Formats: sequence, C-alpha cells, structure tokens
Amino acid sequence: MKSGWEIKKLGNVCTIKPPKAEARKKISHDALVSFVPMEDLGIDEKVFKSTQKRSLSEVVGSYTYFADGDVLLPKITPCFENGKLGIAAGLANGVGFGSSEYIVLRPDERLNKEWLYYFLSRETFRLEGAQLMTGAVGHKRVPKEFIENYPIPFPPLPEQQRIISILDETFDGIATAKANAEKNIKNARQLFDSHLNSVFSQRGEGWVEKQLQQTGITQTGSTPKTLVITNYGEYIPFVKPADFNKDGSLDYDKDKLSKPGFEQARKISAGSVLMVCIGATIGKCGYCDRDVTSNQQINSYTPFDAVDHKFIFYQMLTRNFQQRVIQNSAQATLPIINKSKWSSLNVWLPPDLTQQRQIVVKLDILSDETQRLESIYQNKIEALDALKKSILQKAFSGKL
Repeated sequence: MKSGWEIKKLGNVCTIKPPKAEARKKISHDALVSFVPMEDLGIDEKVFKSTQKRSLSEVVGSYTYFADGDVLLPKITPCFENGKLGIAAGLANGVGFGSSEYIVLRPDERLNKEWLYYFLSRETFRLEGAQLMTGAVGHKRVPKEFIENYPIPFPPLPEQQRIISILDETFDGIATAKANAEKNIKNARQLFDSHLNSVFSQRGEGWVEKQLQQTGITQTGSTPKTLVITNYGEYIPFVKPADFNKDGSLDYDKDKLSKPGFEQARKISAGSVLMVCIGATIGKCGYCDRDVTSNQQINSYTPFDAVDHKFIFYQMLTRNFQQRVIQNSAQATLPIINKSKWSSLNVWLPPDLTQQRQIVVKLDILSDETQRLESIYQNKIEALDALKKSILQKAFSGKL
C-alpha cells in the first residue's frame, strides 16, 4: 500500500441506508421525488438516469430512500453479480426512492463518491459477495455484514480525484473501442443476413415451391421414457436446443444415449436439418453430419436425394421462413409449431441439385468469413474487458 493511503471498512467511511426521516424533513408530503426501479439502474453507467417521479407520500412507506450523491448497489441476485450500480444525481428535489433491494451507500468527507463507485464496480468485489449470498434460489442476497465490513483502500482526496480522472478518460476510450467492435460484429452479421435473404427472395428461373414434407421426411424428436440422464451412454448423440452452435453445427459430446435408450428414440439421419419448435429459441436451426437423436423440442427434416440439406438449412434461416414459423405457432403460453404445420411450410428449390450446391458453397464461404470477423471483434471486446479489470486492479493497489 502506498504511503498516505488508508484502509477502512465500508461501514466506517459510509452511511449505509440513510434514514427516510431526512426526506420528510427536507420536503413536503405531496412533493415530487425521483423513483428508480431496479431496471433503471445501469451496468457500466456511472450516473444513472431517473425518468419517473412520484409524490413522497406514495413511496416513503415501502421503498428505499436515497439522495443526490449516494451510491446504489443491488443486494439481490442476479443484479448484484451482473454489476448493476450507479451514483444518484439530478433527483427531483434532491430525493429519490427505489427498490427495497437496493443497498444505499453515502460516502463521508474522506471518500469521493466516484472512487467508491469504481471500487464497487470491480469484478473481484462481485465474486466475493456472490460466494457469501444467502437465501432461496432466485432470491439470494448479499449479507449486510459483507458490505459493512468490506475493506476499501483510499488515498487523500486529491489523489483520489487524480486517479478518478485517469479512470474516466481510459474507460471512455475503452467504451468507444468496445462500441465500435460491437458495431462491426453487427455489421458483419447484417451483411450475411442481407445476402442470405436476397438469394432466396430473388429466385432464378425454374425455381419451384414445395412443402417440406414433399421434399423430405419430417419428424419430432423423442426422449426415451425409461432412460434418463443418469443412464446415458456412449452410443449416439442426444441433441437439445442448447447444443446448437452459432454456425449451425451441433455439439455432439454433451449427452449420448445408451444402446437400449436409442431403441426407444427416433433416429435422425446424418444430413438432416433440425429446428427448435417451441419456446424462446423457436426457429433456431442446425444440421447434423452424423446420426443423432433429439428431444421433443426439436423438429427434424431429412431430405430426399434431389435436395441438399444445407440448402434447406440456409433457407430456414431467412427472415421469410422464420416469420412463417412464428405466424404458424400457437401463442397461448409459449410459442410452439407442431410437426404438421411445420411440415406444411413451403420452401423454394432450383431446378437441379447442382445449382443448390453451388449456392450452398457460396453461402458457406460468406458464413465462414462472417464467423471469422465476428471472432476477431469478439476477441477485441474480451481484451478490452480484461484491460479494464487490470486498470481497476492497479488503481486500487496504488499503481496508477
């Protein structure tokens, strides 16, 4: 620790949970105050934006009080682990109320609020807090004692401000570089999607329209009734929606059925196309290069000899096909398209298999290049995140 730096417990340099009596003394019962629900608290957003207002009388009884300059930290999962955090500023009448799951920290005169914000934004702090969470699944919370007793290093105020200025400038640059990388990923994906959609919307001469069931065998997956995960073996891959990779290939290694289990399942032959037919990922597509089985959430299509399976795979990725999947799905609770409706969906086919495969080759090349670019920019984003963690570590160890 550098000379002149101190280490104190957060509870000794912050007022934790300032009393609501402050608000009652400061403003009238019918005065407007800012209201900040959990969803309005950001991630990597130093000063959060308050867009809602309510009267003091509406919120003073049930919600958490804070004021301009206070730091808000969620105590409940997953908001704590996700890094939600922010400094209150520009509140109506200088007063705010929000979720009962907020921990409010008000730094004393020795501690700059932005120093406290950056300190609490460290991944190390979140990981340590997450390990000590208590409560039921989905409602786990960080213990109050963890926050109160957590040690914070801090130099004199001028040194805090010097380091804060460095962090502000550096992190602004990192945020800009990260946004550019994310934009490049989006642009690469949009370029591929645009070309893909144009291939199947600007069809050439001789293309014919047919139902899926007229061009191949369709079926829905099945899970063996008597063999559960504990009896899985090494006989044949058992594919689930989570096993679809981004490029459409499948992860074959997570679960495999034993031979007795396979005898109760429906085989999906190599060279088939698979699509998730229910839930949040409905329309997600993949293809297999070996025999597999799947659960009931997946429909499969095994083409006849005159059809290339990857040609159908790419066509299923198009905006037009995906929209028809949704339009034909029941929407009672979860979107679901049954095998009958799915099998009746139309696809377009060129006059011969050779032309299908020529299109597939071109789309494969563009897809591979898109994946390559996305990987490059994703690596840049990960490097920027690692740089940010390193700079924060140096900041609070006196090395900046």
